[in-house]
Amino acid sequence: MKTNFLLASLLLVLWTVQSQDIKVMSYNIRVDFGGDGENNWEFRRDFLADQITYNAPDFIGTQEGKLHQLQFLDTALPNYARIGRGRDNSQTQDEYSAIFYDRTRFRLVSQNTFWLSENPDTPESKSWETAYPRICTYGLFEEIKSKKRFFVFNTHMDHISELARENGAKLILKRISEINTKSFPVILTGDFNSEMTTGAYKTITSQMDDTRNVSKTKPFGPNGTFSGFKFNEPVNLLIDYVFVSRKNVEVLRYAILSDSKNCKYPSDHLPVLAELKLLK
Repeated sequence: MKTNFLLASLLLVLWTVQSQDIKVMSYNIRVDFGGDGENNWEFRRDFLADQITYNAPDFIGTQEGKLHQLQFLDTALPNYARIGRGRDNSQTQDEYSAIFYDRTRFRLVSQNTFWLSENPDTPESKSWETAYPRICTYGLFEEIKSKKRFFVFNTHMDHISELARENGAKLILKRISEINTKSFPVILTGDFNSEMTTGAYKTITSQMDDTRNVSKTKPFGPNGTFSGFKFNEPVNLLIDYVFVSRKNVEVLRYAILSDSKNCKYPSDHLPVLAELKLLK
């Protein structure tokens, strides 16, 4: 009887370790512009951090964060560590595409950042008529209990040049193919500044799945992610995504979060939240 009980307990522990899901968020937190008036960072940062804490994502791919914004989140989210660098030569003065991760559950194996340009390893490089340098930050992570490894990539594509977005999408897929030699699961988050009808979106979805389209449950929330802080208007412009590699990631749930406080959004973008199960 005692042996059977111990065996059952062991099987339960193993099943729990193997079946833990991963919650991934993509969040453009809106750069601290200083000219947003009542939507300035100082007025919305606490609620933004509370929103993240309540939803408890394991990974947060952020866009537009300046160093002081990320440092605020470092303090507000003590269970998280982050990776990434600024997109300019100074490494710290311009916008990041930082990735936060739950350090109590995951271990960082390696990390890097490349530029969406014809010279991706050259800091601050630009191509294809981009308005600003654009970057993609990624990390190889290991779940501490299960030892499963997987990649998380995060990017913010140009808001002006469609050519830059299309070529940036091709470059990201090329880098994933070059880096992921062991066919680990891959998660790609970001503000792609691209709707579902665009070339950039079609390029990505030629090799990866949009979590919204393959979720086991019906997508929750509004249809779009960019609100422009316009609380009283429908949010229909969808440009933020969580993509996953095919065959080795199952998408359990998908949501666009439209939380507000006093009729104010915490950012001009709504975060995307996807719950995933790694199959390998």
